[in-house]
Amino acid sequence: MPGESARDAAAVVNGELDLAHLVELPGRGLGADMIGRMAAILVDLPMDTGTWGYRLAPRGSRLMRRAADLLREDLDMVEELWETAGFVGSGRPFKIQVAGPFTMAASVELAGGHKVLRDRGAVRDLVDSGAEGLRNHADEVSRRLGAQVVVQIDEPLVGDVIDGRIKPLTRFDVIEPVAVTEVAEALGAMIEQVGRPAILHNCGRTRWDLVRRLPGVALSADLTAPTATDLDEIGALIDRGDVLVAGVVPTTGDRRVHADAVATGLATLTDRIGLNRKVLRDNVIVTPTCGLAGASAQWATTALKISAKAGQLLAGDPTAL
Repeated sequence: MPGESARDAAAVVNGELDLAHLVELPGRGLGADMIGRMAAILVDLPMDTGTWGYRLAPRGSRLMRRAADLLREDLDMVEELWETAGFVGSGRPFKIQVAGPFTMAASVELAGGHKVLRDRGAVRDLVDSGAEGLRNHADEVSRRLGAQVVVQIDEPLVGDVIDGRIKPLTRFDVIEPVAVTEVAEALGAMIEQVGRPAILHNCGRTRWDLVRRLPGVALSADLTAPTATDLDEIGALIDRGDVLVAGVVPTTGDRRVHADAVATGLATLTDRIGLNRKVLRDNVIVTPTCGLAGASAQWATTALKISAKAGQLLAGDPTAL
């Protein structure tokens, strides 16, 4: 979300959405972005800032304390809002999202300046630490809110990791591609350890070779310009009973977007795939195409309202659209 006020952002998210989530406010600076948020969640794997960003560290740092304080502040705001609304203990769904281990490994440096991804042992440590930390985080959210917690793993760089496109420290420092089977095995083990319903989110081109290897995991994807391959794979995803988190609402202001048009567009998409429209009620969640941190506060609120309204239309009688 845009801005720096945890209270304001949480009020919008929890006021507009049936599936609310713990906000991230990268506008607050280091420790508040997706990498910093995950740094606060990792277990026994401290971080600090390096020359080009985040770096593994031998001990805790001011950055770690700041990231932990921001996470605690965000949780406190949600708990306060839920208590006021009478939601605590209701079992409502609530989503938390974190940077996935491969995006972390491609973004964070080792002590010598190389990317963590270059050291497969360090990557395994990141996967294990992330799984334990995410499980602890989900348990705390569940305890404080009495909610049904859903975890979202954000992997915007996973395609580059699989294809070997992560930029090394120097041109002589080769970072080998990571096989998609290895990525799927690590993510699957992480999700199994956390033990919560899970969503895989990738802002870029959907890696269907990875998605196919993660049955039972929902997919969050940008569907504004789906290809023929996308349509075939979406059909297969829904046929096996998995959930599609459909990114169809723009992340920047567009006055031409209306909830009924969004719902109708998804109905048309379903018809093109050849699926029964009832899947729009049972297997599809409407969202913006990606995060809203770059949007204005006004559009962020509008985009969530449009998503919620379109979802309500699909939850009614999608055959009437």
